[in-house]
Amino acid sequence: MDPDRGEMNPERADALRALPSVGSLLEVDEVQGWVVDSGHGVVVSALRVALDEVREGVFGDEGSVSPVGASEILLRARAILEDQAMLSLRRVINATGVVLHTNLGRAPLCEEAVDAVAEIAAGYCDLEFDLETGRRGKRVSKVGELLCALSGAEAAVVVNNNAAATLLILRALCCDREVVVSRGQLVEIGGSFRIPDVMAESGAVQREVGTTNRTRISDYEDAISEDTAALLRVHTSNYRIVGFTEEASLSEMVACAHARGLLVIDDLGSGAMFDFAAAGVLGGVSSEPSVVESVTAGADVVCFSGDKLLGGPQAGIILGRSELIDAIEKHPLMRALRLDKMALAALDATLRHYRDQGRAVERVPTLAMLSATTESLADKAARLERLLSEAMGGEHFLVGSDVSFAGGGSLPGEGLETVVVRWRPAEVGAEEIAYRLRVGTPAVVARVNEGSVVFDVRTIFEHELSLVARCVATCLDGN
Repeated sequence: MDPDRGEMNPERADALRALPSVGSLLEVDEVQGWVVDSGHGVVVSALRVALDEVREGVFGDEGSVSPVGASEILLRARAILEDQAMLSLRRVINATGVVLHTNLGRAPLCEEAVDAVAEIAAGYCDLEFDLETGRRGKRVSKVGELLCALSGAEAAVVVNNNAAATLLILRALCCDREVVVSRGQLVEIGGSFRIPDVMAESGAVQREVGTTNRTRISDYEDAISEDTAALLRVHTSNYRIVGFTEEASLSEMVACAHARGLLVIDDLGSGAMFDFAAAGVLGGVSSEPSVVESVTAGADVVCFSGDKLLGGPQAGIILGRSELIDAIEKHPLMRALRLDKMALAALDATLRHYRDQGRAVERVPTLAMLSATTESLADKAARLERLLSEAMGGEHFLVGSDVSFAGGGSLPGEGLETVVVRWRPAEVGAEEIAYRLRVGTPAVVARVNEGSVVFDVRTIFEHELSLVARCVATCLDGN
């Protein structure tokens, strides 16, 4: 007996002696089925954990102790096995209305990208193999050609996210030299990652100019020295400063830098591949700079995210002059930051839609959600309300207006008029219902507002409407 537990009373001792052994539990027919499904070692481990939990309960219970039978131990073991069997990533129905919800994986992939990932993941592919010559090829050559065709850039390379892209650009092109950047653009992105920290890790020397709200081209000019390598523009994707503001245009920065033999690096962050105003996305919002505009303005290197406004997989896309992209590709960090075959396949399939802007808006889920009209959303909300009412006749659901957001650090402050279904549960609190929906299968993540559960149909796919109704009905079972 463990001396730290002190003397054990006879009641507890009897309860411990009555516990079945792992060997006897393994002989139960139900457990034999578990062994077939999960393997002997996994089941034995679950049984031991369940027995340990029961023993701890016997020791820790200060009241009367009742013998614990095999059935309770098996219930615990089965719960342990079910928890272990659950994948680390679970499918979620996004009913929040936040299109690029960072915590929910940002951009959902288009159908073609999903198919491409499945095909490439299931076997071998020509990731770094030239099928014509039979020799080693370049990992991103095909995607790079497509990016250049779409943007007008000379060359392109892709890494695993935009923070990595910024780090690699600065390390490869500006290490131990000054990079001039506006104080108003020293942003913090998700997870407390900050541009000054990224720059410090790159080895570049940060030279801040201007003020938080006003930075003129003369501020850049006055800061340039013989140690300067580049001027850096960082698009403030996740916030806006309004009022008494001023910032140098990209064309001004390019003229200033090129007259002195310096580079201009443009970190676009969210990465709109085309002019949203011209395409009618977001009702013609024009505050998001396009990749093509940046390349056309003469930025030497441009980088942006693949899983934000582009609507593809997580990636950091780098465009620019051939000799600069070549230097970036040859840097040792490139191997550590490169994209894998599945992300490349998804990115390639997504980018192909951008050869026709109308097709991109229709086929890329992110763009389709951002450009959805209130009329189409009202129709979807009416269908969801009908499904919910049919599933639960005793509950009342109300269709109404609300506001969605792009999310993912994109288009801050640009609210999107949307249509939602509101539900004030009759017997269970809204927070409890939201919890039950989150832990259900599939998980449904909705908003809670003023005692109501709110389903924003902007981010619910058509094929998910009936699933939402089923999940809501299921979460009320047993009440």
